[in-house]
Amino acid sequence: MNDYSKISVKFLEKITSIIGSIFLVIFLIVCFEFYVPINPGSHEMITFTVERGWGDDEIASDLRKLGIIRSSYFFKFYSVLSLKHSSLKAGEYNLSPKMSAYEIASKMANGDVIRNNIVIPEGWDTKDIGIYLESKNLCTQSYFTSLTKNFSVGLDQFDFLQDKPKSAGLEGYLFPDTYEIGKGATCEDILGNMLANFDKKLTPELRVEIAKQKKSIFSIITMASLIEKEVRTLEDKKIVSGILWRRLAIGMPLQLDATINYITGKSDPSVTIKDTKINSPYNTYMYRGLPKGPISNPGIDSMIATIYPTKTNYLYYLTDGKTIFSETLEQHNEAKAKYLGYVIRK
Repeated sequence: MNDYSKISVKFLEKITSIIGSIFLVIFLIVCFEFYVPINPGSHEMITFTVERGWGDDEIASDLRKLGIIRSSYFFKFYSVLSLKHSSLKAGEYNLSPKMSAYEIASKMANGDVIRNNIVIPEGWDTKDIGIYLESKNLCTQSYFTSLTKNFSVGLDQFDFLQDKPKSAGLEGYLFPDTYEIGKGATCEDILGNMLANFDKKLTPELRVEIAKQKKSIFSIITMASLIEKEVRTLEDKKIVSGILWRRLAIGMPLQLDATINYITGKSDPSVTIKDTKINSPYNTYMYRGLPKGPISNPGIDSMIATIYPTKTNYLYYLTDGKTIFSETLEQHNEAKAKYLGYVIRK
């Protein structure tokens, strides 16, 4: 090897070493900016709001102004490099200077917003839910009620709604549960969460059983909504389910006070004779068969009781702290006289 070749090799080695050092320095700077917080020892917690429609430019700029990150450029660079720039979600976040750009971007991409719990009890109808949501300043009762009648966004993903009459709203399908709601969540978001929860609770096994019985999901939910308002324990619900299905089979009116209360908006344990004369498709005293649709949003026990009823010889029941079942009208009247103080006229 001649002297010229030796010089060329040494030069290349030197250049390679310099380039390698530069890349190493750049790599270390990038890692420092991405993964090292601006103040690892900070105990400060800041509520940061990402407005709807914001991109990584606005987010990075505000984070820098608040002293949560040291460089808006590197935050944007990481967001693009990690492919998270298009998935940073709107909402309120608890952030701190002890969090790295990586942690902040991941938190926003995952939608890990500040959440509040709302609790929807079993047996509430859409009006009850709307009033509750309004009390939480989430949306007005009137808007929520109208939304349940006209909601169409994403409904095609919920196949359990396929047999629902087009004229029917979403009463019965708003699954009662505790929900985590992020700041800024809309009525549409809340409604979507309830439907998604219903979809999860109505398992493939339950759907197969419903189809096996040649019943529609809509009829099951309608019946479950009645049972939800009538009795409390799973055992009683299964027996009442058997009674109501049996009444339908023999053409006997269901005659449920809960359906009258749904019409009147009252909560009377015993409805008046006058109210039972109201002409409504929900009046199970006046019309045989199931009412027009669900009268409440049932929980999982009522749904299971509806699908798996307990078969008995009972045709009647009344509740007075406990549920009293009877096989004949005579026995039922005697039970009413004994437990409710009714006078039996002969």
